[in-house]
Order: sequence, then structure tokens, then C-alpha cells
Amino acid sequence: MSTALLPPSAPGTPGAPAAPAAAPEPPRRRAFAGRAPARPTAAATVHSISAATTVLLSLVAIGAALHEPILIPPLAASAALVHSAPTLPLAQPRGVVIGHLLGAAVGYGVLALAGSSAWAAAVAAGATLALVMAARTPHSPACATAVVVVLQTPAPARFVPLLFGSAVLIVLTGYAASRVRRKAPRYPAYWW
Repeated sequence: MSTALLPPSAPGTPGAPAAPAAAPEPPRRRAFAGRAPARPTAAATVHSISAATTVLLSLVAIGAALHEPILIPPLAASAALVHSAPTLPLAQPRGVVIGHLLGAAVGYGVLALAGSSAWAAAVAAGATLALVMAARTPHSPACATAVVVVLQTPAPARFVPLLFGSAVLIVLTGYAASRVRRKAPRYPAYWW
């Protein structure tokens, strides 16, 4: 009998032709691998800028009413993170509130041990970074809070409650602002 008359073998049976090998899939690229993020829309930019400016002006007004300056550079950086990058881990409430409190605690600890100097402030910033990372509360402006405490030596009984209230206000305005504009990313990504 001639092999030309035999039906072809089913794939996977002995004597069957081998199935072609599947081409390997190319590795997936991360959304922003090697590239800057997409430019925000004009509406998103205006929304973020106006929300951040509003909360910072509110902090100035509260400070003026209390005769206590509570707008410190780290809080401006926190407001910028919350309102311009609300989905980042650095912008989440846990990091904003607990991060600043840890930064203040480290600042006062270093101040008590080493006094007020640029050297001590640098140590306080580094120690704060280590602590917020270990506590899973990433928030880079907290390092600046430690520096402010060491260099400006504010009275803890007034500074810490104002810092806490300011951080909470930034979080709450981030929450509210994310609900005002329909296309805005929801803030927070997680509370705790």
C-alpha cells in the first residue's frame, strides 16, 4: 500500500508532523518605563493647582488666626503630592499624616540629643527616611519636617497638634477635590 493514500496522522500521534512552535511573547513594558508621564489635560492642571493652592491658603489663614505660622515647606510639598499625584503611595493618607508625625518625633529626638545644627538636621532627615520606610508610611516631605524641627526648634506642644491638623486637612481636601471633578483619579487609593 502506498503512503500517499494513507490519511494524514492527527497531531500528537506518532508519525504526525510537529506543530509549529509558538513565537515567544515580547516582554511587557511598564506604563512609564523610560518615559515621562503623559501631559495632564488643561482641566486636570487647573483643578490640581487650584485645590493645592486653596488648601495652602487655608493653612495660612488658620495660622494667621492662631498667630502661629503653620504653613511650612513640607506641608506645601504634601499638598503638591496629594493634588497632583493622588495615586502614588507617597500621597496616601497613611504616609501624609503618620509620616509627618514620625518626622516631627525624629526631629525632636535628634534635637534633644544633638542640638540644632545643619549636621543634626541631616541626621534627622536620614533617620526619618529610614523610619517611614520601615513603618510602610512613605512620604518624602516628612524628612523635611524633621529638618524644620531641628533647625527652627518649634515648641512641640503647639507645633505637633498644628502639624497633625494640617496633614489631616490636606488629606481631606484631597478627598473632596477628587470628588468634585468627575474624571479626576479617586483619592485616596487606600486609607490605611
